[in-house]
Amino acid sequence: MIKHLLYGGLAVLGMASAVAAADSPASLMAQYAQQAGVPVSGLSASRGAALYRTEHPGRDGQAVSCAGCHTANPAQAGRSRVGKRIEPLAPVANPQRFTDAAKVEKWFRRNCQDVLQRECSAQEKGDFIAWLSLAR
Repeated sequence: MIKHLLYGGLAVLGMASAVAAADSPASLMAQYAQQAGVPVSGLSASRGAALYRTEHPGRDGQAVSCAGCHTANPAQAGRSRVGKRIEPLAPVANPQRFTDAAKVEKWFRRNCQDVLQRECSAQEKGDFIAWLSLAR
């Protein structure tokens, strides 16, 4: 009996640790704000929206933007250049977005290179998530 209680207690502690360690849009915004040297209140949803919608010269000379694949409304599903479905970016429509820092970094690295031809700054990443957190 004691053994079962001990294992049950450890399982609950393990689950609580996993939940506490989970990333969220708010925790990622706080991390990016800290990296950028600004308070979270210094992140700008309007700059995030501009980053999302602004067209930039692509590698092949064609204009590209985040909205080109993710749609004008980030609460809707989009399509990659090869036609693969992309789940909505907005956390309100896709609660799994911005819950895994490693995935977030992977996709920022890849998509910033594709769209901007460079890595995004911590400020840009924080602004982007700030805007998407408000998107409906």
